[in-house]
Amino acid sequence: MTSQYKNPVKAFGSWLASVSRDWPEPAVISAHREFIDVVAVMVPGAVEPVTRNVFETIKLWGANSGSCTAVGHSSTMAAPWAALVNGTAGHALDFDDNFDPPKAHATTVLAPAILALGEQEGASGMDCLDAYIVGLQILGRVGQGVNPTHRNRGWHATATVGAIGAAAACARLLKLDPEKAAYAVSIATSMAAGFMSQFGTMTKPLHAGLAAKSGIMAASFAQHGIDAGMGVLDSGTGMNRLMVGPDYEQLRDAITNPEHGQVLRFETDHVGEPLLITEHGFRVKRFPNCGSAHRAMDGVLAIRQEQNLTVDDVARVDIHAPSVHLNNLMYHDPKTGLQGKFSMEYALALALLYGDARLSDFTDGQVNRAEIRAVYPILHLHPVDKLEGEFPTEVKVTLKDGRSFEKVIAMPLGSGPAPFPTSQYWTKFEGCVDGILPGDTTAALRSTLEDLPALKNISDLMRHMVWPLSAAA
Repeated sequence: MTSQYKNPVKAFGSWLASVSRDWPEPAVISAHREFIDVVAVMVPGAVEPVTRNVFETIKLWGANSGSCTAVGHSSTMAAPWAALVNGTAGHALDFDDNFDPPKAHATTVLAPAILALGEQEGASGMDCLDAYIVGLQILGRVGQGVNPTHRNRGWHATATVGAIGAAAACARLLKLDPEKAAYAVSIATSMAAGFMSQFGTMTKPLHAGLAAKSGIMAASFAQHGIDAGMGVLDSGTGMNRLMVGPDYEQLRDAITNPEHGQVLRFETDHVGEPLLITEHGFRVKRFPNCGSAHRAMDGVLAIRQEQNLTVDDVARVDIHAPSVHLNNLMYHDPKTGLQGKFSMEYALALALLYGDARLSDFTDGQVNRAEIRAVYPILHLHPVDKLEGEFPTEVKVTLKDGRSFEKVIAMPLGSGPAPFPTSQYWTKFEGCVDGILPGDTTAALRSTLEDLPALKNISDLMRHMVWPLSAAA
């Protein structure tokens, strides 16, 4: 479908209101899988201090003031507040998916917004999957219009572009007309904020919750008559210049080999083609830390397993990786569990010592283990000033006997070229909820989540997201 609009806000609004929900089966299957993934990580994420603190804060503003579920709690709240709690829970462990076109954690923003608003509106499971697919498309299109520079210059795209994608998803769920859907997209740009300098703190996962909340608010404001400007993405004071830079046009015109469709232009002619959910797929995490470390971890783990090594065999490890990855991993001597999630040194030490990285590894006590810190001197990081698509991560492990082994990893396991089967999603689900949910709740939640596309009311899923949170470890 070719848009009649050259203005991206109008083009996106028109597409959101008019595109058919007759999606190809692979798109629906992919969307369903990401709901499995985000629900899985929301459960242990609800136990985290940051999520508990967000919930306790919102209680002061009036819990029981709405019909929407905050994961782990029997008290309900208004949709924006539920999305804020649940988005934070989904990102608290940094175990949720990544989506390449916007360079953002997409599902932990989209799904909490959709689930909360869906409860309010009595939406079906398929309504929610439909809203997710279109929200992801707009999230990706906006991301392609401002990236890679937007993220490389320190904006946290999960928070910025995520808010706009969530607004698009909510506009779809509310069945807004083209004008109001465009207003929803525009209003969300006034809520788009978040810096990568918050990585390693509680505010980083809070970004996801804030973006989810903003999506509901923007679409709801538009529904109730709040208008907004149409120049917020590409005018002289639009997102492209304000959140990319005054050199936006020079950067755009210099792109010759774009990654993930990131061309610093907003697609208006074919907003929905190709469909990004099937064109790009996701990076689904098998480790609960920053995905920028995963290519290196995959390489070290492969060498460790193939050569049957222990850390005592290793003299040094050299990692050559894109600077954009290593910039995300800014904690070279982490002291807290949150800092450990953004430390290449800690990730590699876990891989060498234990052959894995588990949720239980990312606590303050675990990060400061003496045997972990003893590994740091043999780890050597070499930043390469190229994008990740231009330069795969190179891993070299040199042994004390002089032998060396190398791996070149272009994409981590769980990403587009090497996606996880559905069975792996359920393995991750079981691992995440084990020890937190009572057995009967786990069984009911899994059964209902399996039937998500056929659910008549999304509340049938959310009622299984409540359990005695106070009893969880």
